[in-house]
Amino acid sequence: MNVLPKKNHALSFFTESVLDQKVVNFWVQKFNPTWSTHEMLGRIVKKQNTAKDMVTLTIRCNKRMNFGLPGQHHPVIVEIAARRLERTYSLNRIDEQHVELTLKKVPQGAVSTWLCHVAEIGDIVEFGQPYGEMLCVTHPEKEVILLAAGSGITPMYSMVYDLAKTGRLVDYRLKLMYWVKRSEDLAFHQFFQKTAQQYPQFSYETFCTQEGEAASRLSESHVNDCGDLHETAVFACGPSGFVNSACDLFHVARLFKSEAFTLSPLEVSDTGTVTITLTKSQKMLEVPRGISLLDALERANEKPVSGCRMGICNKCSCHKVSGVTQNILNQNQNAEPGSSLRICINSAKSDLVLDL
Repeated sequence: MNVLPKKNHALSFFTESVLDQKVVNFWVQKFNPTWSTHEMLGRIVKKQNTAKDMVTLTIRCNKRMNFGLPGQHHPVIVEIAARRLERTYSLNRIDEQHVELTLKKVPQGAVSTWLCHVAEIGDIVEFGQPYGEMLCVTHPEKEVILLAAGSGITPMYSMVYDLAKTGRLVDYRLKLMYWVKRSEDLAFHQFFQKTAQQYPQFSYETFCTQEGEAASRLSESHVNDCGDLHETAVFACGPSGFVNSACDLFHVARLFKSEAFTLSPLEVSDTGTVTITLTKSQKMLEVPRGISLLDALERANEKPVSGCRMGICNKCSCHKVSGVTQNILNQNQNAEPGSSLRICINSAKSDLVLDL
């Protein structure tokens, strides 16, 4: 009875301790590109247009895959021109082996351009561990409002899809409000319409801000349409400007969670340069003001660890020894020494000392 577990343990010890995992992966992937001793890999099996400039990839995942909860995000790693690049996307799990990755092409976006226009059926992508707290299923509130703008619809789709698929949507009173520029930009439109017909307690509204009688952007009138919010959970996802507005308008909600998928920085008038001292690499760099520290360091040929580049995954977080920084999203300044700093969404207001 104990022979097989002992063999598995011995094999695991052999592959993890005796052989280099990269060497093992190199050879096993000659037989199957998704086999791996430890990597979460997937093969693209279907590619289709979801809306204008939006593509949905159906991906078959290997057995190492750690599927996130509906609404969470995964780092997605691809190799382009011999460089490994990572970006963060919301996935929708459709069965035991497959996920859908829906994304919009970002101008000058290396990863989104590759996934939308270059990637083909059969190509391999790698995933990182899921993260994110914008989750219906982990909160007790059954009165839920979902606010989405642009491709911020993807985590909302994942949550509604899962609730409908498992039959749990009957337990919620859920309202989805979705802003886009034009009707051709609406993703998953037919699914949401069909779901609203099937579940009377699920309502779905769209707002096209640059078409016909242009709809208004998120405002106080939309809050009034939602009624009493004191027992309501509100989730918002979209550009940072949209998310900041949602936070201000829906602050009275019992629960508010949000994620900004792109940086829409407020206007910054900073000019000139500052000096950044990196304690670990013992370097002093002169970098420009008014841009993210991550961008500034990369321009100086540094390669700090980063992930989503939008302040969610926390991979770029480092210890700030001293100096003043400014949050690009909301312009809040932080002069507190010895604090944690996400360099992808903060710029330098003064000379800095960072533990990098």
